[in-house]
Amino acid sequence: MKFSKLLFVALACSVLTTGLSAHVLKQSAEPAGAQAKVQFKDAWVRATVPGQTGSGAFMKITAPNASRLVSISTPVAGVAQVHEMKMDGDVMQMRALTDGLELPAGKTVELKSGGFHVMLMDLKQTLVAGKKVPLTLVFKDANGVESQQTLNLPIAKVAPIGAKDAMGVISNMGDVTNHRH
Repeated sequence: MKFSKLLFVALACSVLTTGLSAHVLKQSAEPAGAQAKVQFKDAWVRATVPGQTGSGAFMKITAPNASRLVSISTPVAGVAQVHEMKMDGDVMQMRALTDGLELPAGKTVELKSGGFHVMLMDLKQTLVAGKKVPLTLVFKDANGVESQQTLNLPIAKVAPIGAKDAMGVISNMGDVTNHRH
């Protein structure tokens, strides 16, 4: 009788331990922050006039883990890229970031007029203020794992309150009708 109780307790402990071990292994197999999403703030797209072939999208991005924004797509533009504007001597230069935009873990990176921004080129339609633009952003983490998020960004003629340009003031990017690379 004592032996059967002892056997029962031993079997019960064995089953519980096996189940617990499987649960712990399952949890540790998932990368830290696997479910965490990139956060966006003050995201918007600049409105265009008929015939204009380019525009920009602006936002603040905070990634929970170190990663890169490696590509962007939208049905409203033939080309969507992350660009950087910076002074080279006395000349403001703009270039596409072919290796993507670095997003340090937990740090906010601002895409704004006069700095990093999303260029939308070869527009397929006029971007009308008050409407929205779907934008799909693809990220790659330090392990090379890709993830994507789709946003529906509001279209506005000027930066919404809270969204500022490189000078710290609300302004527009100017005419990007003939923007070419």
